[in-house]
Amino acid sequence: MKASQELRRLLESIDRKSYPAYKSAQGAYNFGDYVLSIDHVQGDPFASPSKLSVFISHQKAGYPAELFDAPHKKQAFEDYLVRQFYQESARYNFKAKGSGKSGLIAISHPGPEILSRTACECSAQGIALRFEVGFPASGRTIQAGELIRILFEFLPKCVRQVLVFKNRPAGEVQAVALLAEDQYFIRQELKRLGLVSFVADGSVLPRESGVSSRPMKGSVAFHSPESLRVTLQLPNHKTLTGMGIRKGITLIVGGGYHGKSTLLKALEAGVYDHIAGDGREYVITDDTALKLRAEDGRSVRNVDISMFINDLPNKKDTLCFSTKDASGSTSQAAAVAEGIESGSRVFLIDEDTSATNFMVRDDLMQHIISRSKEPITPFIERARDLYEKAGISTVMVAGSSGAYFYIADTIIQMDSYIPCDITKSTKEFCAGYGTGAVEAAPGFKLPQKGRKLTVSGQNEGSQNPGWGGPGQGRRNGLDADWRKERIKVKVYGKDSLQVGKETVDLRFVEQLIDGEQTHALAQMLRFCLEHRLLERYCVADTVALIQKETAKGGLTAVSGCSYAAMGLCMPRTQEIFACLNRFRG
Repeated sequence: MKASQELRRLLESIDRKSYPAYKSAQGAYNFGDYVLSIDHVQGDPFASPSKLSVFISHQKAGYPAELFDAPHKKQAFEDYLVRQFYQESARYNFKAKGSGKSGLIAISHPGPEILSRTACECSAQGIALRFEVGFPASGRTIQAGELIRILFEFLPKCVRQVLVFKNRPAGEVQAVALLAEDQYFIRQELKRLGLVSFVADGSVLPRESGVSSRPMKGSVAFHSPESLRVTLQLPNHKTLTGMGIRKGITLIVGGGYHGKSTLLKALEAGVYDHIAGDGREYVITDDTALKLRAEDGRSVRNVDISMFINDLPNKKDTLCFSTKDASGSTSQAAAVAEGIESGSRVFLIDEDTSATNFMVRDDLMQHIISRSKEPITPFIERARDLYEKAGISTVMVAGSSGAYFYIADTIIQMDSYIPCDITKSTKEFCAGYGTGAVEAAPGFKLPQKGRKLTVSGQNEGSQNPGWGGPGQGRRNGLDADWRKERIKVKVYGKDSLQVGKETVDLRFVEQLIDGEQTHALAQMLRFCLEHRLLERYCVADTVALIQKETAKGGLTAVSGCSYAAMGLCMPRTQEIFACLNRFRG
């Protein structure tokens, strides 16, 4: 490791030279309180910015160990540091002048969700921050003085202000840890109390707009109906009350624009913890909950959809169904089977984004078109068996058919954003109404485990033993047969990625909430292809192997190099499954 002054002298020596001379600055430098690493230097001022990292020991940082002594607190602590560094570095962004991205100082910009990001890593040795800097130039001529300003003036201020505990506002970091403890406690209480979700009284569920995650000003605060109210004594908070949604089948109804979908959206987001002030920090949902919807045109491969679709006129096999252009009903049937495979314990459904013929067939339609002539068994006839035989609860927004009332265990009516428990009165009415009762369809059978994807253009007869085999040439437990040129990946915002020439459309994977999660999925998919995992292992085993690697070596393990891991964020198991299932191969 070199001294910081060596870096200064090196930069002074290459001032006014051609831009590639910046490459000589790569390496680690001791700045006294911390170590600065220049991990990758951009090719020119208009290219992707250079990748840098800072490491500070716990002794120098001074943060108390109790702030990150458990995984949930560690994630919240890392998230806090990223947010603070983002705010602090923004004060110096582009203060150094030059062409293109010269003077840029950038780190991950989190939304209200608290996620595990590679931008910050708190290890047993200390704290590491990864970020980007645009190395300044005029045209392609190095402006070393401007980079010296960034590295020796701006950056030290940011590092000391954020990574040194004594420079943080009193109580601010402790509040982050306390909230993380409360949220973790509620997640454990869901299991003990038999709940799939908890929505605290006083929560603000509406968002500012459809494209904003900020809470809506002046909106109605959430207030639980008395019959569904749960009281929790949190470890670091006053007594908290709110609505507990029990396991089983829950129906959310109400007039248009009264808050049905708003409540469901909050439950979807509740699989993640949220920062204080978001309004949903105490909206906690089972972290395996999966939003289901129709997805016309998606690829489906080797999925058993026979629980819902069978006896097709063209005799196509639905025990191992594949199509490159799924209909609304087949895509939603596949989503249910894939959700079961991914380990989801809760399905979240909005009637507005579902295929009508997949969800329900009314009494009159069933009398005119007999079951023997209809290949689709609607979801309404399987929901009870899904809960009682597979342990999977359903929370559903509905407004068009009263048939759903007959299968529901709990019925919540949203009235001007206020929930009302109408279960008892509705059940009494249905008992006297006399028609429309829904019977479970016969032949309920869960999809078999071990579904495998077929990947075209690869040798499925490979003799290479790969992961777990006894053969030669392995690296970290993996097949070492890496391609000479790595498969290229591109990411287009949050909604799609490209691996090689294949684009994966993730627009309708609604609980994918951060572009860095999509970046991580792209790296995971590339990892699968380069190690030929998909051709040798079933989907569930492939996901398990990916998670084993990331648990052992972080997301760096699948990205292949540390500097490429700066802007990655860990997706849930359900989103990893969703990405693999939408890869056409």
